[in-house]
Amino acid sequence: MKISFYAFVLLFFISCKDQDQKSSEKAPENRNIAPVLSVPENIEEAHNKVAFMEQEAIAFDIDLSFNGNSRLNATISMLTNSSRIKLEKKDDTVLIFDGEKVFQQSGDRIDTGARFDIFTWPYFFALPFKLTDPGTMWEEKPDRDMEGQNYHTARLTFQSQTGDSPDDWYLIYQDPETLRLKAAAYIVTFNRAAEEAEKSPHMIVYENYKMIKQVPFPQKWHFHNWSAENGLGEKLGEATIRNVHFFMPEKDFFSVSQDAKEVAR
Repeated sequence: MKISFYAFVLLFFISCKDQDQKSSEKAPENRNIAPVLSVPENIEEAHNKVAFMEQEAIAFDIDLSFNGNSRLNATISMLTNSSRIKLEKKDDTVLIFDGEKVFQQSGDRIDTGARFDIFTWPYFFALPFKLTDPGTMWEEKPDRDMEGQNYHTARLTFQSQTGDSPDDWYLIYQDPETLRLKAAAYIVTFNRAAEEAEKSPHMIVYENYKMIKQVPFPQKWHFHNWSAENGLGEKLGEATIRNVHFFMPEKDFFSVSQDAKEVAR
């Protein structure tokens, strides 16, 4: 009886060990499972935000037109955290955002579109790196079709007192293959009521990505009308982005001259 008992105990432990091994094979440890990222997080990762933010500043030339008419021809320089911006127009008008206020450093009269220009175009350029900034709020939306291609979408809104136009919103389109930013529908509430802006939403479409120090940047922007019902509409304008480069600004690069005029809200 002793031999039979010991044999039974031995068989029992062998069986338990075999079951534990099978269970281990079927259920891998959770720590090896990658976290699921949201649309904005995926876009920032696809655009290599870490590499972008490791650089001090970035500059680019922009040639922007609407309805066949030139709207802006300038060089824009900015810190990668957007806390300082310089916009140098080809007509020698220079605009500077010093982190708190906007100034115009040349010209007898304040450019009526100065404040809009110095915030809007740099924001469109840096949008893939600003999706999880403080004050951003997100809502996942259903996939949408654009020109026969399906895109992931999510809606971006802002907490009150975020930036110059906290009532703006963006519907972000993410390329399902590259995970990069493809397009953004948006409204502009700068100097007008949100109810009025809601009547004419637009869309910016990003094309022709080029790698600059392992960070992808689009070389073409296309602007269109847009509606929730029909999506992409009539083309309104376009921008060509050239000479994108990171740089280390001199100490006084974003400094404001003594004769500069403040641009009010």
